[in-house]
Amino acid sequence: MVLWLRHRRLLWSILVALATLLLTLLLTGRQTRPTAVGGEISSPGTVIVLDAGHGGEDGGAVSPDGVPESGINLQIVRKAEGLLVFLGRSVRLTRTGEEAIYSPEAQTLREKKVSDLKNRVALINALPHAVLLSIHQNSMPQHPAVHGAQVFSNPQEPAAGLAQSIQQALNLTVNTGNEKTAKAIGDSVYLMKHITCPGVLVECGFLSNADEAQLLRQPEQQKRLVAAIVAGYLNFGNH
Repeated sequence: MVLWLRHRRLLWSILVALATLLLTLLLTGRQTRPTAVGGEISSPGTVIVLDAGHGGEDGGAVSPDGVPESGINLQIVRKAEGLLVFLGRSVRLTRTGEEAIYSPEAQTLREKKVSDLKNRVALINALPHAVLLSIHQNSMPQHPAVHGAQVFSNPQEPAAGLAQSIQQALNLTVNTGNEKTAKAIGDSVYLMKHITCPGVLVECGFLSNADEAQLLRQPEQQKRLVAAIVAGYLNFGNH
């Protein structure tokens, strides 16, 4: 049993290391592409929707020194986009810049938030064979010591299995000694409730933890998170 667990950890480490290497090569400007990608895990036509949570006036959670999550979410999403496209996957982003995607008629902050969420839902539901990976940062100011990445799934199959796979990769990379369990998400998250495709929401860390908030801004940590998320996706199998 111990030997099997060691082999399993080694395989995960190799998979995440390869994803990290590919991301590093991509970000440093090398243009070589792999001749083949092992283990086709998605059906033809699957679109991976990368959602950078919040944006614009809605910054989301905020670190103790005033840094909102919206910019961090976008940085992670753009790195994930680069790696997935490099691996030959079809990718769509809900937002590509700092601004949210609310409609022009929205005026108040509340109206902009509602409009933004409805537009994201419409964008995702219009895509056939979509899978959502929504990127966020967590916060629990009343418990500033809490840290680590956790994954949540919507009710659409096979989101729960995908969330577990991504959580396992995160536990073996950024959550070592602080392992967490993937969970189903409740009805309180509008986007996850109203999309019709499988979706997972990745809380990459806690901005309420000062040390982790600093770490989440670092490109190397963002690359580790992206490598783990992509490795978890690739390891999941056909969906």
